[in-house]
Amino acid sequence: MRSSRRTVALVACLVVLPAHAQSAEEPQARVIEAQATPETSPAAAPTLDDIVDMEAVVVSGALPGPRMWRVSKDGHDLYILGTLSPLPRRMEWMSREVEDTIARSQAVIAPPSVAVHSDVGFFRGLALVPALLRARNNPGKRKLREMVSPELYARWQVLKARYIGRDRGVEKRRPILAAQELYEAAMRKSGLDIENVVGKVVEKAARRADVPVVPAEVRLAIEDPKSVLKEFNASTLADTECFSRTMSRIETDLGNMRARANAWAVGDIEALRALPFHNQYVDCLNAITETGLARRLGMDDLPERVDSAWMEAAEDALANNAVTFATLPMTQLVSGTGYIARLRAKGYEVEAP
Repeated sequence: MRSSRRTVALVACLVVLPAHAQSAEEPQARVIEAQATPETSPAAAPTLDDIVDMEAVVVSGALPGPRMWRVSKDGHDLYILGTLSPLPRRMEWMSREVEDTIARSQAVIAPPSVAVHSDVGFFRGLALVPALLRARNNPGKRKLREMVSPELYARWQVLKARYIGRDRGVEKRRPILAAQELYEAAMRKSGLDIENVVGKVVEKAARRADVPVVPAEVRLAIEDPKSVLKEFNASTLADTECFSRTMSRIETDLGNMRARANAWAVGDIEALRALPFHNQYVDCLNAITETGLARRLGMDDLPERVDSAWMEAAEDALANNAVTFATLPMTQLVSGTGYIARLRAKGYEVEAP
């Protein structure tokens, strides 16, 4: 049920995967219906040398997570926590340092995101649900085996049997959505969790300390969602590459995913820098944003617009707040072309963990 609700929300946004394709985090897209109502020092962190059999074992218990980056200028500080998905399912994150930082902040910058806005009211919106559910499936009631090559479908059958089982409903899904359901099932069976654990803690801490959350988002307005869903329902996506790359990641990268999750949990930044990362999300994002419909909705340049929105929010915070807190995908912090690198190039002082 949880997977189904998430899939419906992704289709509603027409953004199945993260707007910022360089990150590997869970989608930050969300639907907004305008008329609808319905500094403490932690104990020394363990290292990866303490973990036995990294390829097979996912750590559990109370773990510290990574330390924060600090970006500074003129006595103003922006503390940034790097996030990751998936994380160990049975991990209890020791978040005291982050909560204390939020409590003394003047603002929390939300992760880069896309917000899809519609003026459809609550009851009128309910009428869109059948079309929304249909949009998850292939046009013309075609099955998944008709949408991909025999070679890809043979790989799908092996992975589906291993991680999903006999569920027949997924065979109706568009390849991009079938791939996402498979990915989520594989994470669950591998002891990993794609839920936004960090985001929930940050939101709760901000509310408790009465610290405002500043959005870093691009807003897309859909004036006629009914016609958009109708067109999307009838269109075929170029999502074969997304389907293939997602399966390849499950087939070849599960060991690295466990190792990355463990490295985040114990705060081993060097391991996170060193571990290879294969990002299937770029192809999945392109399958959506390169359609004619997406271009008409202004989605073709989303990554660049999201980048600008976050950088603007960060620089404004550094100019006006003594302390600000933010979270970003870990790839944005360790990459030579990510947000941290861009802030450093603009003259901000950066202190890595």
